Amino acid sequence: MADLFAAAYNPDVLTCLANLSNDEVFTPPELANQVLDMLPNELWSDASATFLDPCCKSGVFLREIAKRLIVGLADQIPDLQERVDHIFQKQLFGIAITELTSLLSRRSLYCSKWPNGKYSVTRFESAEGNLRFRECQHTWVNGRCSFCGASKKELGDGREGLETHAYEFIHLKNPEELFNMKFDVIVGNPPYQLSDGGGNGSSATPIYQLFVQQAMRLSPRHLSMIIPARWYSGGKGLDSFRSEMLADKRLRKLVTYQDSRECFSGVDIAGGVCYFLWKRDEHGMCEVETHEAGFVSRETRSLDEYPIFVPSNTAVGIVRKVLNGQETTFDAVVRSRRPFGIGSDNPDENGELGYRWRGGLNRIRRSAVVSGNEMVDLWKVIVSKASAEHAGQSDKNGQRKILTVVETLPPDCVCSETYLVVDAFNDKQKALRLESYLRTKIVRFLIWQATPTQNISKSCFQFVPIQDFSKPWTDEELYAKYGLTDEEIAFIESMIKARVRRFTPMRIRIPITRVFSRSDIPPSTWRSALLSSSR
Repeated sequence: MADLFAAAYNPDVLTCLANLSNDEVFTPPELANQVLDMLPNELWSDASATFLDPCCKSGVFLREIAKRLIVGLADQIPDLQERVDHIFQKQLFGIAITELTSLLSRRSLYCSKWPNGKYSVTRFESAEGNLRFRECQHTWVNGRCSFCGASKKELGDGREGLETHAYEFIHLKNPEELFNMKFDVIVGNPPYQLSDGGGNGSSATPIYQLFVQQAMRLSPRHLSMIIPARWYSGGKGLDSFRSEMLADKRLRKLVTYQDSRECFSGVDIAGGVCYFLWKRDEHGMCEVETHEAGFVSRETRSLDEYPIFVPSNTAVGIVRKVLNGQETTFDAVVRSRRPFGIGSDNPDENGELGYRWRGGLNRIRRSAVVSGNEMVDLWKVIVSKASAEHAGQSDKNGQRKILTVVETLPPDCVCSETYLVVDAFNDKQKALRLESYLRTKIVRFLIWQATPTQNISKSCFQFVPIQDFSKPWTDEELYAKYGLTDEEIAFIESMIKARVRRFTPMRIRIPITRVFSRSDIPPSTWRSALLSSSR
């Protein structure tokens, strides 16, 4: 027995499992131990401390806790078998997310998927031990589960024999009745999202926040979970959760991996991942630890300094300087989704207006414009709604582009929902100066700080000040205006790519004279592109 628990797990099957799939992200043992390292050391020698993982997939958290307790309780309970029996039967508890993961977790924890069998390191009366799985059903109200928000269309009737994804822990009004006991520590890596039936099956609703909120209702002394970092700036179903978390002074440590691949090998999670330590009986500032491009920074600060959370300690210092001037920011003027009320409509070559859409430049009928009519006759600066890389992830050099397309649309030209209109002007030169401003590294850096996923929205511009566009702006002028240090400038320069590509439209058979009905000459880049595309 002593040799069993003292052995180095090499190779560790749970390390292999952690690299299998993006659907259910398994936790590598190394990461599980980083999370457990945040807990007070005295827990490992406390024979009365109780631990719960409410979302077991591989059982790695409970296994690693068991290994620590076996060492920590050696003096109090010298007999190894007695010690193991006490730890597994009195201290460790789990709720599996599926029947399969319940068997896997029991195998990891008890060395047998049947803890009442002869191969289990501790003998239970029941076949599940303290690691339970109960098949649960969604509660449908108007086509949605009242507990988790799942779509009945996606996960309801007609799925006999398939996984329901109705996770027991978040489908209970009284979770304290699960084991009829209080827990000192709740720890885990919950499921992240569920398909909600939108976007032709590509849309998903986050559910990890429900595990965190349910765990807080149990009021453990310590709570720690690994979750996506997208909640930092809110979003779909996350705005209230973000507000609650940022205002909660019991959040004592927050660790962020801006690139999830540094945390989960080979797993790319939009917006990165984080884990946190919440202490019921402590209040104060939070220790913020951020991993970015291989570097680690630490700072103790308030999480609710801004409406969204900026994880990078270096970046938040830059944001403070930029916002110190109390200038109006662009989130106040950027138009909302579908600036002209046009979805992904196909073009119409007989239309009266120029049309910028995902396929390039074409034409569309004026009748397709159902909103934003006041901008049709103006010079409009647009950006792509999707960031350049997946969630703005860095390239092999550690740099990000952030905006795929930045360009100016002339009068009598509109765009589809693929783009956002940042602002519109009567003055062509002001529009071109805004376009140039958005191409600067500092502006794209500021947009990145408020962009948790691959989608750009108006809220992503909340750190970008509106400038006087009677003159052009360069990075050097902006660095000087906001008093950035050489180190801060170098940080921006190292993170952001030098250029945002200019638009090169697909070849279309429309003479230049038909593209615009007005006599205004479009920007030079547009004119040359249109001429080349009509040849």
